Amino acid sequence: MLQFLPNLISLARLLAVPATVWLILTDRYNSAFWLFVAAGISDALDGYLARRLKTRSEVGAYLDPLADKALLTSVYVALGYAGHVPAWLVILVVFRDVLIIGGAMLYQLLTQHLTMQPLFVSKVNTTVQITLAALVLAQLGLGFDSHGLDMALGYVAAATTLISGGAYIAVWGRRFAGSETGR
Repeated sequence: MLQFLPNLISLARLLAVPATVWLILTDRYNSAFWLFVAAGISDALDGYLARRLKTRSEVGAYLDPLADKALLTSVYVALGYAGHVPAWLVILVVFRDVLIIGGAMLYQLLTQHLTMQPLFVSKVNTTVQITLAALVLAQLGLGFDSHGLDMALGYVAAATTLISGGAYIAVWGRRFAGSETGR
């Protein structure tokens, strides 16, 4: 049973997405903040347990980033819809994730050799996006005053989102070019 625990935690994070969005859209920001924090902790926990228990799996390699992308994208869309995150940033975050998912699907379709390996810049980007979303939810739900840090972090999120998306395009372009020349 322990070997399935990391994947069950990722699945629970995925299932928390609709509840988190509902809490945001119904102005229950305090609860949305705490559920979002719990989801963030679960992301660290499932990875730690997978390494510690030596139970890394192909299912987990897909489920974990899927849960992350679903949570972040949905929270950004909900916060944007509610007017708490600029629309341009929401569009950028969603487009990057669509680009990554679409690129992965296309690469798999064309090469049949997709391996899920997040880039370092993507991990940095995810951390910045999570931090910004948590900060906005803390402002709304806990009355936290960021003293303008949210605006600065928004620009950092935009920059890392652009860099990360560009890095994936470059990596997949090189891999695809390499697989084409090897035929």
